[in-house]
Amino acid sequence: MKVFKFGGASVSSTESIRQVAHILKSYQGEELLIVISAMGKTTNALEKVVEAFYDNKKEAALQLFEAIKQSHLTTAKYLLVKNFNETLEQLTNFFTEVEWLLHDKPVQGFDYYYDQVVCIGELLSTVIVSAYLNEAGFANHWVDVRDIIRTDDNFRDANIDWHYSGEKVENVVLPLLKEHKVIVTQGFIGSTDENESTTLGREGSDYTAAVFANLLNAEGQYIWKDVEGVMNADPKLFPDAQLLSELNYDEVIEMAYYGAQVIHPKTIKPLQNKGIPLYVKCFLNKDLPGTVIHKKSLKGLPPIVVLKQNQVLIQLHSKDFSFVGEKPVADLYQLLADSKIKPNLMQTGAVTIQICLDNQTEKIEKLALAAAGIFEVQVEKGLTLLTIRHYNDVMLQKMITGKTIELMQQTPETVQVVLKGI
Repeated sequence: MKVFKFGGASVSSTESIRQVAHILKSYQGEELLIVISAMGKTTNALEKVVEAFYDNKKEAALQLFEAIKQSHLTTAKYLLVKNFNETLEQLTNFFTEVEWLLHDKPVQGFDYYYDQVVCIGELLSTVIVSAYLNEAGFANHWVDVRDIIRTDDNFRDANIDWHYSGEKVENVVLPLLKEHKVIVTQGFIGSTDENESTTLGREGSDYTAAVFANLLNAEGQYIWKDVEGVMNADPKLFPDAQLLSELNYDEVIEMAYYGAQVIHPKTIKPLQNKGIPLYVKCFLNKDLPGTVIHKKSLKGLPPIVVLKQNQVLIQLHSKDFSFVGEKPVADLYQLLADSKIKPNLMQTGAVTIQICLDNQTEKIEKLALAAAGIFEVQVEKGLTLLTIRHYNDVMLQKMITGKTIELMQQTPETVQVVLKGI
């Protein structure tokens, strides 16, 4: 059996949803578990609902949610005929679930309410897509993933209870697959043992699909994206970017670590544990080969370029010119952990430490203020971090010529340069 994942862009319009059906009909008769994200920008819209609610702006929250309701109802009306009434009933139940909450006053933390509201996006999209697929002749069974994926109550970044979820997959999902062949469910969400909705954090839908692939011992996981596959650079910035037809798990994790918009490392781990290949396929043209990600070793990869704009370089200098030893470095790491900041690049000298970070203004200011108790602090903004994996001198010189280099770190495999002037 195979696990498919379709992201928000893949279900953002009636035309896109019809394309999903077109793709799936090529796999008619196979066992499939299909994970689908919220439609288009629905998650962003639901986040605004939560913010208004938490600011005690009940009417604004309800109005924002009404727009989301109407958008989904319109999509359902355009797509459905014979399944419309049944789908409307399901949608209405989910609408009511959120509206009841919005009529209350917040008494718990923001993250709790975030998860209770934002999770609805995936539920609404999958109800509509599942109904449309059935109507279009691609029979499937809809499942609420919250009945399968058990998590803790670390809202917005919940941790999966693998044992409980595995038992649910074995006792519920596998029998349903045998009976119906195809299951449509949600990514990104789960629930606690008290039936409170949770979300799984960044790239949660890809992760959900990987969890199912692992627990079902799938032959492969397929992520359908609106690109040809994984490229060696952002094609919007580099028109000559080329397709990487294959990668291994380690390379993808390295790329993600340096900021490439590829597959999140937490998605890779469940697949890596069982050697399950991941296929990144083109949603717009299902016949393109795409990229396969596996456990095999690879040689001869082209240079892989990652550019991160809007970077900040913080330069820390010991106040008394003493060596930067274990204690100040340990204190700095604690400050970074407390601020929930991940350095993109860090370099230590005799009396200085340089850190390149994403420009999150509020966090940067707090970090600089806290670090001033230990170091002399200088902050430089408006920089770009260039990372090249498998670099060669020609590529490196091409990228840095005419730019001011603020910081450079180099290994035989990877070079990183903080630049001014891009």
